[in-house]
Amino acid sequence: MTPSGANPEPYACEPKRGANLVADQPTGGADLQQKYRQFLDLMPLTIALAGLPTSEGRLFSEEQIEARAITVRAAYRVARNTAKECLGGS
Repeated sequence: MTPSGANPEPYACEPKRGANLVADQPTGGADLQQKYRQFLDLMPLTIALAGLPTSEGRLFSEEQIEARAITVRAAYRVARNTAKECLGGS
């Protein structure tokens, strides 16, 4: 912002020419969106399977965060496989 309040680059948030946008990728964008939706749908089961306690305001160390991430990844694999089995392998 300049002192007068005007933005010196009024279109700074717009994508540059030739930028790869997800919307420009007809099949990739839809596929990614579907996978993301499936991931979010499985998140409650994943968190329950992981069985990790909440932080309750304390901060975790880098090692603790990595250990929790590994646990969540393993729980997600189990949740995804369980959902596939329940849906008949689809």
